[in-house]
Amino acid sequence: MKLGEFIDKFGQPFSEMLGIDLKSRTKEEIIKWLLASVLYAKPIRESSATATYRVFEGNGVLTCEKIVQTGWDRLVVLLDEGGYTRYDFSTADRLLEIFQNLGKNYAGDPNRLYDLAKDKKDLEERLKHLGRGIGDTTVSIFLRDMRLAWPKIKPPISPLVELAMRKLRIRDLDRFAEENDIDVLRLETALLRLGKDFLKKGKHLDVEVKRRR
Repeated sequence: MKLGEFIDKFGQPFSEMLGIDLKSRTKEEIIKWLLASVLYAKPIRESSATATYRVFEGNGVLTCEKIVQTGWDRLVVLLDEGGYTRYDFSTADRLLEIFQNLGKNYAGDPNRLYDLAKDKKDLEERLKHLGRGIGDTTVSIFLRDMRLAWPKIKPPISPLVELAMRKLRIRDLDRFAEENDIDVLRLETALLRLGKDFLKKGKHLDVEVKRRR
């Protein structure tokens, strides 16, 4: 498979797939993506996390206030309906903590968190301090797509992306994307899926990467 075909097939950003408009930079859209990022961060199938997000969407539970108002019992029901049964109790706990803290500390606006962050490290730490449900994996997922709203950030690279980079002998993600005229977000997303759905499972996917001499 040629590199361009690989990007076209596997590179659609998760936020775009969900219909979340991060380019708008509105708090409503960013909160949707924060919710989705927490769901995608667990070691479950991408399809299960997507289905669970759709359940939240279908029930109108997509704002900071609504998630908190929904309460633990109802959140568990929604998570179960989406197929999130293995992590339903702990994820309900974490969603309540994260969005309660977002409301309390940043008036429910992730843009405020971003504007107050002094640097890359401070931004990541502020995200993690929202609650126990946000660790390195969630931060990586969230900030990867947040390039669309916060263009100056440089998200941390996840172990799965690093695995795919080693497989394709890509040393520098941003440089490789620039040299090959590829959107870095789509490249990283494709590499994530390569690492998660193929390499981690011992499956083979041949991607043809031409090297500059």
